[in-house]
Amino acid sequence: MSDVKIKIELVYALPAEQFLLQSEVPAGTTIAEAVRISGLLDKHPEIDLEKGKFGIFGKLSKTDTVLREKDRVEIYRPLIADPKEVRRKRAEEGKVMKKGGGDL
Repeated sequence: MSDVKIKIELVYALPAEQFLLQSEVPAGTTIAEAVRISGLLDKHPEIDLEKGKFGIFGKLSKTDTVLREKDRVEIYRPLIADPKEVRRKRAEEGKVMKKGGGDL
């Protein structure tokens, strides 16, 4: 790593709160190193650098990706439900509701 510093942001959102950290890191820092340096792992041990998903400005990125000036690192949480399954169930419920017709 060099003496040159770059400015980045780290974003981590939970259902009830979100974290936005602005940080300066040495040029050549990777996503994994930035997350470690940020201290987020101490506050949120559920963040998994090995299996977790990360992105830069919404584009999925590997943890060994080298950051650039003004990058925004996004830390994604695992999905609780499969979005396709949720949509399918919602569509089925909608069909059931429509069948009844009902009086106005």
